[in-house]
Amino acid sequence: MNDLELARHIATVAGRLLLELQGSGLFEGKALGKAGDRVANAFIMEALKAQRPDDSVLSEEEKDNEARLTASRVWIVDPLDGTREYGERREDWAVHVALSVDGKPALGAVALPGLDLTLVSEPQTLPPVAPKLRMLVSRTRPAAEALAVAKALDAELVPMGSAGAKAMAVLRGEADIYLHSGGQYEWDNCAPAAVALAAGLYAARIDGSPLLYNNANPYLPDLLICQKQLVEPVMQALRATQVNGLPCAGR
Repeated sequence: MNDLELARHIATVAGRLLLELQGSGLFEGKALGKAGDRVANAFIMEALKAQRPDDSVLSEEEKDNEARLTASRVWIVDPLDGTREYGERREDWAVHVALSVDGKPALGAVALPGLDLTLVSEPQTLPPVAPKLRMLVSRTRPAAEALAVAKALDAELVPMGSAGAKAMAVLRGEADIYLHSGGQYEWDNCAPAAVALAAGLYAARIDGSPLLYNNANPYLPDLLICQKQLVEPVMQALRATQVNGLPCAGR
């Protein structure tokens, strides 16, 4: 199978394993989340080793291997994005499997197992923007910038869990803007960015610079995902609120 088919298949199967683990009755709460991280990561690492043995991998749940820095093809994965939501048996958690080629998010798959859905990087018909804008924010730690921009745009707040679930909510028409400024890592947004960009959405840093991957330090603190006609209003709101340097939280 080609790279995109592989990403879809691995993300989907990892999601099924996580659902089975959830239903086993052996773990609850934080213990369930911890077990889910380990089980999904073990499967994804073994699958990539078997199917793409010459590629490098950057995973949230693996010790970083600096050899990836000289590799052109690097799989960037988050085996369980939204561990808290998974442990709470909510639906807003995801599995991220992405391929970065020369630092760019070449392709990705975001599985939403709670919704029995996997979205991949391919062209899509985008839903219409809502008459009253909807801004995604963390359900537990909403970022100051997002709250300020939502207020400036008179946007409705939509609390949600994982970064992947938020990004896919824009793609699916459940919200219009995902503005994040509270700190993430490459595995949090590489697959969502790849899916969003291929669908025709805007996905970049909040200063307008492109999202680049396979860096020595995988910390990637901010991003904006929305339809292209909303980029300038969001940027204007960011400049007007002058909160870019505020400490904030949220994923």
